[in-house]
Parts: sequence; C-alpha cells; structure tokens
Amino acid sequence: MPRIDENHLPRHIAIIMDGNGRWAKQHAMGRIRGHKKGAQAVKTTVTACRETGIQYLTLFAFSSENWGRPNEEVNALMSLLNKYLDKEAQTLQKQEIRLTTIGDIDRLYPPVKEKLLEVKKLTEKNRKMVLNLALSYGSRDEIVFAVKKLIAEHWEGKLKLDDIDKDRVGRYLYTSNMPDPDLLIRTSGEYRISNFLLWQMAYTELYFTEVLWPDFKKEDLLKAIAVYQRRERRFGLTSEQINNK
Repeated sequence: MPRIDENHLPRHIAIIMDGNGRWAKQHAMGRIRGHKKGAQAVKTTVTACRETGIQYLTLFAFSSENWGRPNEEVNALMSLLNKYLDKEAQTLQKQEIRLTTIGDIDRLYPPVKEKLLEVKKLTEKNRKMVLNLALSYGSRDEIVFAVKKLIAEHWEGKLKLDDIDKDRVGRYLYTSNMPDPDLLIRTSGEYRISNFLLWQMAYTELYFTEVLWPDFKKEDLLKAIAVYQRRERRFGLTSEQINNK
C-alpha cells in the first residue's frame, strides 16, 4: 500500500466514478453488470475513506444528464441505488457515517427517494464521516438555482446587491454545509470534470487514473492521496508566501 501522511489528509474527496460501461465491455458483459460491479467499488471506497480518516466523501452517482440514457439502464441504476441503500444502511450506522445528498432528488423514482430519505434520517446524527451522494445532479443547474434564490431575496428586500459576493453565493449551493473538495479523483482515463462541482472545485487538486471504477480499490485511493500530499496548494499565492505562513 502507498505510504501516506495521516496528518496531511485531504478533508474532502470527490470522485467521478467512471468506467462501468467500459469494464463491462472488456469482460464481454452488459452495461448493467458493469454498474453492479461498480456498486461493489462504492462500498470498498466508502470503507477505505472511513478507515483512512477522510471526513467528507462526495460520489458523483447519477448526473442530471444521465436521465437521457436508455430506460433500461436508468431503471437498473435506480434499482441498484435502492438496493445499496437498503443493504448498507446499517453499515453506515455502525461506522457512524452520515448520508447526505446534493441534486434534484425529487426526480428520483418514488421508492428510491423514500428509501434515501429514510437512510438520511437514520444516519443524521453520525459524526465520523459524511458520505455525500450527487444524485440527479448538475453543477450548472445548482448555480442557476443559487442565482434564482439570490434574485428572489433581492426582490423581497431581504438582500442588497452590494451584499452579494462569492461567500454569499456559496451559502445557496447544495454544498453550503461542507468544505470545498481538496481532491477530485476521476477514474477510467477521462480528463474532464463533466459538470461536477464547478464552483466548488476552483482550487481542488485534480487526479486522473486509468483504472476503471469497478476495479478501483483501497490501494488506488491511497495512491491518489499520496500524490495529493506531494503537491503544493498555493491558492493564488507564491511558494514563499505559503512557506512563510
């Protein structure tokens, strides 16, 4: 296993779980089998983050654009999500992991939404780690939502134009109650962020791996963290300024 500094961990890791379809194709299987295998990688990664000491883990589970996929695949993804929640609820509770979500969950199938709310309620007092699922999520939609809220409050006389700054905008995002990601991991060798946390990732360290999501293991997570720990995060400052701090 790669060696990491436990005193210099990223507080928040975000992951674009990509490659289920290609994994299935490589193994001469249908795409749905790839998604099932990917669900196992979710469990492995959540446990690995909990054991490592990561405080926040955001997984891009289902994008707003994914609704445009074939009905059979969408149905399978909704079913897999429902089964994951049902199967892992007690594990999340035992490991003291709180489940949260970002995205338009009202679009989810009713049984899935019901189960999701049930598990969120069950785990709401857990404090060891936050597992945040991005479901029916699109970052541009999120930003539009925040802008509409700001405009509405301005029209209602609750907010002056001069009061609007980046911190104020951040309060209206889905992620207002958590820190911005320190590290983004994208699997499968794709080099883009696909409408995911565009605002929040202004200074996030990006890590891309050729590993397909169903093959992603704890070792791959630790390797990404080790690479992150070798980088210098300057946030627009110079190395000298950072070192002087």
